[in-house]
Parts: sequence; C-alpha cells; structure tokens
Amino acid sequence: MSATEQTDVAALKAEIVAQAKAAGFDDVGFSPADLSEETQQKFQHWLDQGAHGDMAWMEETRERRASPTALWPDVKSVIVLAMNYGPDGDPLETLQQPDKANISVYARNRDYHDLVKKRLKRIARWLVEETGCELKVFVDTAPILEKPVAAGSSLGWQGKHTNLVSNELGSWFFIGSIFTDMALPPDQPHGDQCGSCHACLDACPTDAFPNPYELDARRCISYLTIEHKGHIAPEFRKPMANRIYGCDDCLAACPWNKFARAASEISLKPRESLTSPDLRELLALDDAAFRAFFAGSPVKRIGRDRFLRNVLIAAGNSGDETLLPHVTAHLDDASELVRAMAVWALGQLAAPKDVERARVEYGDQETDRDVKAEWACLPSLPR
Repeated sequence: MSATEQTDVAALKAEIVAQAKAAGFDDVGFSPADLSEETQQKFQHWLDQGAHGDMAWMEETRERRASPTALWPDVKSVIVLAMNYGPDGDPLETLQQPDKANISVYARNRDYHDLVKKRLKRIARWLVEETGCELKVFVDTAPILEKPVAAGSSLGWQGKHTNLVSNELGSWFFIGSIFTDMALPPDQPHGDQCGSCHACLDACPTDAFPNPYELDARRCISYLTIEHKGHIAPEFRKPMANRIYGCDDCLAACPWNKFARAASEISLKPRESLTSPDLRELLALDDAAFRAFFAGSPVKRIGRDRFLRNVLIAAGNSGDETLLPHVTAHLDDASELVRAMAVWALGQLAAPKDVERARVEYGDQETDRDVKAEWACLPSLPR
C-alpha cells in the first residue's frame, strides 16, 4: 500500500469513527476478519463439554461461528462499535430489597437490539454511499463470536468473566458490528489488563466460572433466568435471591468500572417501573398484563411462564409471608413450570399446617411428575 493509499485509509477510518460517534456510539474498533486457532479450538471445546446448556443454536451453528469468514466469505474487515449503557447508581442495590425484583441493568428499558441496529444501519448507509463497499450489520443475533472478534480490536479485552472490558467504558456496553469487504487495517489488539484480579469470579453467586476466562452457562443466573426453558435446579434457587432476569454481579465487581459513566442515550436510561418492581405486583400479572407491562423490554422474550417461574423463586427467597396468597394462587396454574415453583415458594414461606392444607387441596390432585416431585420434597404432617 502506497503512502497515499495509507493516508486515504487512515482518513476513512477516522471518518468512520466520527460517523459512529455522531450516531451515538461511544467507541469504535477495527478487527481482522478471522479468529485465532486457539480461540476457535477453545470454542469447540466449550461446546463439546456441553457448557452452552439449552442454547442449541450454538451447536447448530458451530461451523459458521468459527470465524467471520465462515459466516460471510467476502468479509475482509470488521468494524466493532460500543454503546454505553452504564447505570447511574449501584446496579446491585435492589438485591438488598428482598420484596423487590432485580432485573439486569441492560433490560431496564427498551430492547437494545433495535436501537443499536438502527444506529448501525445509519453508519452502513453512509459507508456504502461513500465507498460503494458491500457490508452486513449484526447485533447479537447472528452466529458470530462477537466478544472474541471485538477483542481483536482496540475496543477492549475479554475479562476473566468472559465479557468485554474497556479501560474507558468499564463493562457496561453493548457491541454491534459491521462486516465489510473493504480491507481496513486492523487495530493493535487491546492487551489483557485483568492482572491478578479475580473480583468477578469471587462475586458469582453460583460459581459459574470453573476457571478464569471460562463460563459454564449451565450455572450462570443470566442463562438460568433467560435462556433455560425448564425447571431450575434446587441448588441454584437460593443463590438466585431476587434476580428474576439476568445477573450483573460479575460485571459490577470489575474495578475497571470506576471509569464507567451513566448512559447518555435516553432509550437506555432505566424505566422507574423496571428498576425495582414489587414482587407482589409481578405475581399478579396474567399473560396479557405481562406483555403490556414489559412491552418493548427484552424481558418480554422469555414469556409469562418462565418469568413467573423466576418471580416465584424470588418470592420464596423473600422471607415475606404476606406474599403467600399470591404464591398459593399459582398452585393450580396451567404451566407446570409455574406450579412447580409455586410449590417450592410455598415450602419456603408457609407454616407446616398451611403446607398440608395446600397439599390436600392442590398436591393430591397433581399429575405432572416434576410438580409432584416438588410436593414430595415438602415435609408432611401425619394425617
């Protein structure tokens, strides 16, 4: 590449950064369109261990996830963009309020997918008009190993909790990417700056990190409350506390968040109703009310049954006996997921005589194997 060409490319990269900042992104990096053999092997090993849990699409798309070029052979460069969603207060404050529900910071307002993709398309249109290049935009839903790709740029590094960390934004940011057939010189990758720190690993309530830089999704509260479609194993229910959608503990523990700042994008600022909603109110939501309450929120995607499964676990952990009528109301719910956790929550909150009364009314008529097993776990009074 001649000096003139280098100057032209440098100017184009600078203009891309300017366009991205104007569109509302907080940082931009340029990554090569491939992943190292080590990264690819690590991913394949992770799948072979079954650490992806119920996320079958990870296995189904394992070949396409191996590298950006496996998804789109024409890609030569990846532009990676970060949008800050930092909280304006203590993200774990609600964990100290057991009668409230804790929702992950990223899900306390509008679904970020639509917002980020809209901004990416704005940059993409400009880039096509300016250069005539071919490109594709992605936000979280395509078969891409987004965090390793982003770690190939100057944007940040994958921390010991496997999430991306920036020494400018901390841990609170979304990632979007633009694949292009233009050969843009990649950044010098950001070096790992975790050092000897293991705060994120120590903070995990369920020991979901078998080793630094490794996550077993099957033990992760974010996975359990969002992606997992079945019953939640007893060993995870108490550690979940009042976390009903996602978990921020490992992110919040990262010391690099001292450089983080609150989100400036109005659509990413938390809705008051989603910051610390009352468990009593959430337990009363039927399907229509659930959809209305979480309209536009990513919480809506898990559906009413999984949502109530999570809320009932939070109720059981609350120690608040005044929630018992709201728990008991779900003992004959149409969903076995909901009934099972209503039984568990009943056992956590109710006196033995009340458990026995509910067993006669509901438990003796139960036909689902898993729900019957929950009843069987509760102590019985002599009849």
